[in-house]
Amino acid sequence: MGLYWYIMVVCGKGELSHLNILGFSGSLRKASFNRGLLRAAQELAPDDVEIEVFDLIDIPIYNGDVEADGKPDSVQRLQERIVAADAVLIATPEYNGSYSGVLKNAIDWASRPFPQPVLAEKPVGIMGAAAGRFGTARAQIALRQLLTGQGSFVLPRPPLELAAAGHSFDLEGNLHDEAIRERVAAFVEALAVWARRLRPD
Repeated sequence: MGLYWYIMVVCGKGELSHLNILGFSGSLRKASFNRGLLRAAQELAPDDVEIEVFDLIDIPIYNGDVEADGKPDSVQRLQERIVAADAVLIATPEYNGSYSGVLKNAIDWASRPFPQPVLAEKPVGIMGAAAGRFGTARAQIALRQLLTGQGSFVLPRPPLELAAAGHSFDLEGNLHDEAIRERVAAFVEALAVWARRLRPD
């Protein structure tokens, strides 16, 4: 509650208009914890916030030759959805002490002129879950640095870095831990406040 209060006081509540948030996961596995986090975020979002989940499975590996022949449709859709969104919500796993290649590849494509990088000046929230005892802290630090280089406005807090996540999700990757679900709900609310504060008048 204290961390959410910080966001409310420092950022201000902003306008209470409808928000569209685009979410995507750095894990492609259907029952992954991070896909489950996004589903929980959709379920727990306030009535005035809609979260659309974009699947990165069809995004090809970045290749300048492919780009020169014409931007793939999946990349075009990703860029268009980021542009249309009021904020972006990223759920990251932690692989080898950092974020996944899936996320890096998606952000590499998103950085290509559209006519400018689509993540520039975009409010972004980062959350993540991992089976290990360190959670996704290292992945989130590295991802925050990458997004800052893109010019994104990354939500400073509250953190949402879930360790030993196997205890909180069922076999289908659905989040059943009520305490964690409350944290997810607070995180989505904080991202909405952040996005409204940064949205141009």
